[in-house]
Amino acid sequence: MKITNKCGLPETIVNALKRPTYSKGGAHMSATELLSPPRMVQLRIANADAIEMDASDMVWALFGTAIHGVLEHGKEDGHIVEQRLHTEIDGWTISGAIDLQTVGATDITISDYKTTGVWAVMNEKKDWEFQLNIYAWLVERVKKSPVSNLEIVAIIRDWKRRDSEIKKDYPDAPIKTIPIAVWEDERQDQFIRDRIHLHADAMFQAQTGGSLPLCSDTDMWEKPTTYAVKKIGGVRANKVFYKRADAEAYLAEVGDKYELEVRDGERTRCQNYCNVRDFCSQWAEYNGGKE
Repeated sequence: MKITNKCGLPETIVNALKRPTYSKGGAHMSATELLSPPRMVQLRIANADAIEMDASDMVWALFGTAIHGVLEHGKEDGHIVEQRLHTEIDGWTISGAIDLQTVGATDITISDYKTTGVWAVMNEKKDWEFQLNIYAWLVERVKKSPVSNLEIVAIIRDWKRRDSEIKKDYPDAPIKTIPIAVWEDERQDQFIRDRIHLHADAMFQAQTGGSLPLCSDTDMWEKPTTYAVKKIGGVRANKVFYKRADAEAYLAEVGDKYELEVRDGERTRCQNYCNVRDFCSQWAEYNGGKE
């Protein structure tokens, strides 16, 4: 991957980004890759030398890396920091680097540190639950010790004190611990087997010249187009519909002081967070259709 510096960031920061410390340690897949859309993973492999990212888009990832040093400095007895574990299932070696394991007398608590936005903290993120249950599965298979608790330690980069004082359910501090549900062993095992099956199929298609599986709406973080009925000149919608016909029928009821506003949907991951979209025919078809 080529890292550019279009915004003229300091060279020390750019150099740090160009010298990554991440390695999946010889595994077929890391926990993060296992959760990624299979199409995205195969496009990254096929276009590894052509992918470009600007340093300005990677700054928060650098903050996440810096957290590892904080953990090492602050660990106590019973803390295991940044340990990568490997195990095999169905011929695949799966690995995961776990930020913090707190080892008790009979069980283990797993903590994962995220540098994230306040929206993610206030809304359910299923990927966090998926990732931490993969970590729990790894720990229990490798260490033969039960995992009793999972938690996200969210470092909220856009936290505002004023909002914490006036907004309901807003985090009351810039660091928030979020408990994550621990699945039954059978559910963890089946989830991982299902993900492996999806990636194995995508890999076969890539190696045989077939068609890569399409990303799902969930994979793409797709937001549908909506139709808002609001007062003319107003900002807030009186009512929002997912079907234009329903919105137009409601508009006819409320009278000529209201107007219809079309709020275009988007594929948020594709638009803002996918570094292989320029090599993706699914994105090209969608984006061309929108234009």
